[in-house]
Amino acid sequence: MSFTEQCNEIFNKAISDYHVKDNVETPINNPYERNSIENRLYLKCWIDTVQWHFEDIIRDPHIDPIEALQLKRRIDRSNQDRTDLVEQIDSFFRQKYCDVVIQPDARLNTESPAWAIDRLSILALKIYHMKEQTLRTDAPEEHRDRCQQKLNILLEQQRDLSTAIDQLLEDIAEGRKFMKVYRQMKMYNDPSTNPILYKKN
Repeated sequence: MSFTEQCNEIFNKAISDYHVKDNVETPINNPYERNSIENRLYLKCWIDTVQWHFEDIIRDPHIDPIEALQLKRRIDRSNQDRTDLVEQIDSFFRQKYCDVVIQPDARLNTESPAWAIDRLSILALKIYHMKEQTLRTDAPEEHRDRCQQKLNILLEQQRDLSTAIDQLLEDIAEGRKFMKVYRQMKMYNDPSTNPILYKKN
């Protein structure tokens, strides 16, 4: 099994597990060993899945403004957790490939492996929810057909992205490409760099 096949299997499990109750308050029950990459991948997709539904809820035009603000805060925390997980996954790859001899003509990729895997997790969610739309009995056939066309494109995109990630990992393992990890520098979360926060102190 390739690494992305493993990813997609874990992502599908996380999405399926969430939709048993389909509730953003459902506590996570991660089935994988705590320090394993499988655990991090499952947690990553669970966070993405909960946030997907946060984004649905906050778009309700009748949402109470106080609730909307509280939800916005939760989305902000979720985004931070998501970024933290990406960095943890990249740390796994840095450790895995730390002894690789980098070839003199090795090239740098536009993104790290974990940020590509982040996109793969979101794609799994898009596919799940687009498939739901193709099965709606309360929607016209036109709608289902449009969604089926979109689903076909998403599935092709998933295959292409999976292939590209596996090729990137192979290139890194062979020293043909090397990876750098730039730690997050989100300024709006930091009270010392967000002017709205530090000017109030």
